[in-house]
Amino acid sequence: MRQWRRVANEAMQFSVSTAKFIALLHVTDSYLFSPILAHGSSMLPTFNFSGDVVLAERLSHRFGRVVPGDVVMVRAPDDPNMMVGKRVLGMEGDKVTFVDPASIRQYRKTTVVPKGHVWIQGDNTKESFDSRSYGPVPYGLIQGRAFFRVWPPNGFGFVDD
Repeated sequence: MRQWRRVANEAMQFSVSTAKFIALLHVTDSYLFSPILAHGSSMLPTFNFSGDVVLAERLSHRFGRVVPGDVVMVRAPDDPNMMVGKRVLGMEGDKVTFVDPASIRQYRKTTVVPKGHVWIQGDNTKESFDSRSYGPVPYGLIQGRAFFRVWPPNGFGFVDD
């Protein structure tokens, strides 16, 4: 009987430790920082086509500390299950001039970013589906700010402005 109590006690301690570890991982991933795989051609040359692993911190946007030039991770307005990485080019109240990707004659348009929104674009404008296509993005869709590249080794370091 004593042996079963000891085994049960050890199992309980292991379960509690495991639950605490999983909770710590969840809090860290959801509220502090998380690794993101950035791939595709829209952010060339900032990120590689084949994919870079970057750390995205999840505090700046909660405190209104996102500024133009930051690379942010955003829930895609047209597909909430997808996350996209784009550069912030305008904050609420800013005038943004851009070439409409839908126009054949490359007409330039100017718009004012509405309150509570940001203007995001990929660095590779020819291959990017961004605010030029779907308009300003609600600030609440920002999930984090990419700040540090972990992989590949030759790109290790802070994400450039």
